[in-house]
Amino acid sequence: MTTGADAQAQTGELPATRAAAPVPSGRIVTARNVFQWISYLQYPALLVALYFSVRMGIAAAGAAKSGWGGVYEAANMVLLHGGIGIGLSSLQDPARTQNTVSRRVWEDPRKGRWMLGLLAAYAFGAMTLGLAGAYVSGDPVLSQLSLGLLAFGLGMVGLLRTAMEMREHHRLDRNLQPVDADAMDSTP
Repeated sequence: MTTGADAQAQTGELPATRAAAPVPSGRIVTARNVFQWISYLQYPALLVALYFSVRMGIAAAGAAKSGWGGVYEAANMVLLHGGIGIGLSSLQDPARTQNTVSRRVWEDPRKGRWMLGLLAAYAFGAMTLGLAGAYVSGDPVLSQLSLGLLAFGLGMVGLLRTAMEMREHHRLDRNLQPVDADAMDSTP
């Protein structure tokens, strides 16, 4: 005689009290992974900045005939989209490096310190110039360029924060594996 559980097992039916759980795809979605995926939006933003760079060059070549308005507008868009792209890159996982050059920079304490100083100078320099230009300028074109420079500087601050974390994750002088003294002593 078969019981109800045996009959369900033979037919493959689940009991009414248990719902079928979805089978995980094997990939765990964490906040870190989501931010890593969002950070890839930096590439379209930087491509748009590159487009406006080319457009700025073309406008500068024809500035004698049509004026400098197109150059200033394109330069503002370069700064704005470049700042957004760089800001999005700060969402990446600091435990990962993008390439071998980046890994070598962050593993070496001197190179890492120099790179952090360079990024800090760029970020705070852009923000200072952007704020000063926005407050001092009476010209609307220069004011718009200043705000674009400020957006670029804010993106650089995000990159600076990520760079500091990357340096801490990848430094070889601080992240050496501890040596177990008992494991080294092999004398009986």
